[in-house]
Amino acid sequence: MYYLNNETAAVPSPGNYTQREVHSSTLELKTVSINPDDTYTVQQAINAFGFGWFHVKLSLLVGLCWMSDSMEMAILSILGPALFCEWNVSKFQQASVTTIVFLGMMLSSSFWTQLSNRYGRKSVRIFKLKVYHSLFMIFFTQALTLFGVLLVLYSILSSVAPSYAWLLTLRGLVGFAIGCVPQSVTLYAEFLPTKHKCKCVVLMDCFWALGACFEVVLALVVYPYYGWRGLLGLSATPLLVFTLLSPWLSESARYYSYNGHHDKAVHILEQIAQNNKRHMLIGRLIAEEEPSSTESFRSLLSPNLYRTTLLLWFIWLASAFCYYGLVLVTTELLVARNKENNPNECVTFMTADFMDLLWITLSEFPGILLTIKVIKLFGKKKTIVLQYLVLVSCILVLMTLTSRFSTSVTLFIARGTISGIFQAIYVYTPEIYPAALRSIGVSGCSVLARLGAMLTPFVAQVLMDTSKAQALSTYALVGLMASVACAFLPRENLGYH
Repeated sequence: MYYLNNETAAVPSPGNYTQREVHSSTLELKTVSINPDDTYTVQQAINAFGFGWFHVKLSLLVGLCWMSDSMEMAILSILGPALFCEWNVSKFQQASVTTIVFLGMMLSSSFWTQLSNRYGRKSVRIFKLKVYHSLFMIFFTQALTLFGVLLVLYSILSSVAPSYAWLLTLRGLVGFAIGCVPQSVTLYAEFLPTKHKCKCVVLMDCFWALGACFEVVLALVVYPYYGWRGLLGLSATPLLVFTLLSPWLSESARYYSYNGHHDKAVHILEQIAQNNKRHMLIGRLIAEEEPSSTESFRSLLSPNLYRTTLLLWFIWLASAFCYYGLVLVTTELLVARNKENNPNECVTFMTADFMDLLWITLSEFPGILLTIKVIKLFGKKKTIVLQYLVLVSCILVLMTLTSRFSTSVTLFIARGTISGIFQAIYVYTPEIYPAALRSIGVSGCSVLARLGAMLTPFVAQVLMDTSKAQALSTYALVGLMASVACAFLPRENLGYH
């Protein structure tokens, strides 16, 4: 492949016509000559452009989307206890509010994937439907913009829900909209140079942790004055900013190339080159081969991969089960302490509770950074096993603690550990599968993770209300089983990324 070369050779003297002619021919060869056999793919072009200003802007924009997802997840732990005082709902009903969100995410993931794969991550299409011989025009704007508009709308409507049934329905629709978030990560990944993909996974984890912390700070300021309704409405702020900025997003060049729109793909690549101050490639753009989804999914359960796939499915389920379980258990422990101190009042959260919750949530940052260091020393597989053992130890210690300080410290360590586990398995999973199966392999694991998140509220909220020991023992057992499952995983590819 050729680069556009703006460098000039030494200019010949005006009196030397022959040298000028040679120079002109050389410059023409350097700048406009195209070899029809010289081809490149979108990923090769992106690798050549490197990580630059285009990717910085994209990282911030996708990070806002990731923050919004994290905030919607974090608010679930605050919403349950608040509803008890508002409508006197049972623990089972509180758990259902959390579960319905993850159910909506699971049901909508295939819808958003099909929509994005067919019409683009960001493209604008017009559909015509003939209903009763009338022609209706349905405008589907950008998939990610549509997601932002829907989520802002459902969040605001949730804040004014008149009854529990309405709230449950609207939170299910919130989950349906959140199911589009992975499409932002897909768009992000398709613009990343290969050698920077692992680092950017860590960056998105930091945005997730930042969103969780921002939600707690927002709760600290808003909840005492405006309650859960004000908190639900204002929590849509980062998503509103994302929605307003999303028209800046470029459609995926890989999507254009795969669907035969090479001229549009080249235009996007030229924009990246210009933003990153790099030279555009000259040559013929060709599409990368994409594996069949059906064949890929069946390949995950092939004789040489089925054991690894089943182990990873359980580990992802256990990770989500324990992560969201700890988030819910933290608020349950705080509210239970307040009820003991005020048995005759319906008390949910106090200022000191939000301060404790903030410090515990901040543990995700050191958890992520420490995981990176430990991975460099022991590798991903051993790191995950070690972290699960630390998590199990923290959960068992929680069963014996009564003081506020010691409980907060133990939850801080446990929360940081499970955040590190999620990061490690997210980096580990793609490198276990062959290149053609990495995308579908991670997608399958994500489905199991959502299943784990759907189940955990009935342990963290329903069983916890009946028996603290039984609830925490369940998490300890699942964590221990996950550590054993990790021990049987194959060794990671040390050369990957």
